[in-house]
Amino acid sequence: MSHPPVPNPGSFPTGGRSWGAIPGSAASGWGAIPDSPGGSTLLTGIGELTTNVPGGPGTGDGDPTGLVTDAVVLLDGGRVAWAGPAREARDAVGQAMGGRAPDVTVDVGGRAVIPGFVDSHTHLVFAGDRAAEFEARMAGRPYEAGGIRSTVAATRAAPDDVLRAGLARHLDEAARQGTTTVEVKSGYGLTVADEERSVRLAREVTPEVTFLGAHVVPAELAGRADAYVDLVCGDMLAVCAPHARWVDVFCETGAFTPEQSRRVLEAGAAAGLGVRVHANQLGPGEGVRLAVELGAAAVDHCTYLTDADVAALAGSWTGSGAWPDGASGAVAGTVATLLPGVEFSTRQPYPDARRLLDAGAVVALASDCNPGSSYTSSMPLCVALAVREMRMTVAEAVWSATAGGALALRRADVGHLAPGARADVVLLDAPSRTHLAYRPGVPLAAAVWKDGVRLPAG
Repeated sequence: MSHPPVPNPGSFPTGGRSWGAIPGSAASGWGAIPDSPGGSTLLTGIGELTTNVPGGPGTGDGDPTGLVTDAVVLLDGGRVAWAGPAREARDAVGQAMGGRAPDVTVDVGGRAVIPGFVDSHTHLVFAGDRAAEFEARMAGRPYEAGGIRSTVAATRAAPDDVLRAGLARHLDEAARQGTTTVEVKSGYGLTVADEERSVRLAREVTPEVTFLGAHVVPAELAGRADAYVDLVCGDMLAVCAPHARWVDVFCETGAFTPEQSRRVLEAGAAAGLGVRVHANQLGPGEGVRLAVELGAAAVDHCTYLTDADVAALAGSWTGSGAWPDGASGAVAGTVATLLPGVEFSTRQPYPDARRLLDAGAVVALASDCNPGSSYTSSMPLCVALAVREMRMTVAEAVWSATAGGALALRRADVGHLAPGARADVVLLDAPSRTHLAYRPGVPLAAAVWKDGVRLPAG
């Protein structure tokens, strides 16, 4: 099946597309108000609706974000049943409901609605914090990967209930800010037993679990990186793969070489895991091109890029002619996932998003929520930083934090609001999505629906 390439929002082709659903449960345990579990909700009076469906009902030509004014959204059975302009809603909703009346109707009073944020890069299985490290860094000490080892010690010492409580707290915090899909990595255990525990606990709350045993070399194997890679590719992978969907590696000076990274990624792929890569965060390197070569779904950080890196990322899409397939949801191409919370928290240079977008690369935004280099779960903050510091437009930033994150996870059921998509919706206490960047730090998520069920207010 031939499809046009997936470009960035600035050059997204017009015309409708068919998004298929993929298997897998959504994260559970976030709590929900029992408005109408499994029922239907009609949102009316939407002043501005971002669907991320170009060519959908009521959208303008050439708009990759599928913006609709004076809009209506129908949620039914945990899925989007219809989304479009109010002038078409009566007939469309009636047809979608088969003559039934919606269980709940909510007039949102001219507020804006966007898809739930898709946070495709977090490290939420950990104990303790590194506030002292942050304070020292702000006083002039640069971030180094070795700081991870202090979190490793705290995580190893923590019982399961402590780690579960931390996971629940951070997921709730993220949900109250509009995040409805979350990827969670391991990487703070670094023993066979502790990494298995990390991915197992993560799998209790999300299907998007990443095995990151190759985060850093643990202290007990300092100077023996190859021996540790043997462990990661052997016994550790064997017990972690059943709980994970992805394999990842920190391909960076001070962590793992390109050769060691290749071993980890190829072993993970042979075990049936999808490939993700941490690369080019602390300096230039071969990680981005390795990720593209191996068909990684995403390469994350991308702070220091050469022209060859940018060309490889853009070419992974334009060369493949890839597009989310309506039948399988399959895509090809490597997403550049940018993590502006890291640069905010470390005073590193921000990635050059404009350069990537103008070259035709596909960009996602994620929080990288972790206790060391980016202790934030706020996707709205990431949107604001992307607009202010990385020269993205508001449309590009919101697309990258929703549809871009979905592509980074190779998910066709989230990140957009079209019939069949998961009913993950954020109502902003603002008339437009621009307020996400215009009013940084303000809690703008007035209500959040996950799988069609409204989450409890914070």
